[in-house]
Amino acid sequence: MLTITQALVDQIVAHARKDHPDEACGVVAGPAGSDRPERFVPMLNAAMSPTFYEFDSGDLLRLYREMDDRDEEPVVIYHSHTATEAYPSRTDISYANEPGAHYVLVSTADTDGLGEFQFRSFRILEGVVTEEDVRIVPAH
Repeated sequence: MLTITQALVDQIVAHARKDHPDEACGVVAGPAGSDRPERFVPMLNAAMSPTFYEFDSGDLLRLYREMDDRDEEPVVIYHSHTATEAYPSRTDISYANEPGAHYVLVSTADTDGLGEFQFRSFRILEGVVTEEDVRIVPAH
């Protein structure tokens, strides 16, 4: 289960809306070994595409060095889908290389009639996708 603060959910959703119609992407870092997302790090979608996201390699290297210096790890890796449901695509699955991370997808398309966005979390391990519950809390 992903436990995440309302403030972080709001920041992720706001980033997805801001970058629409392109996919938004980023990371929420947290203390190593804690499974607690704390620090919101929006990233640039280097692909600048409505159907694909790609972290800029230089930005990603800087982020990993910074996380290492702060004894952090990527707890959440998020991106948005702009025209489809919030479910990992084949490309998303093939790029998932952080076995401990929660992969959050936000859809800015109303694909299910439940409102203007979906916020879902998945574990992706060796190509297997497992949806997990999301518990939104006021604070950690």
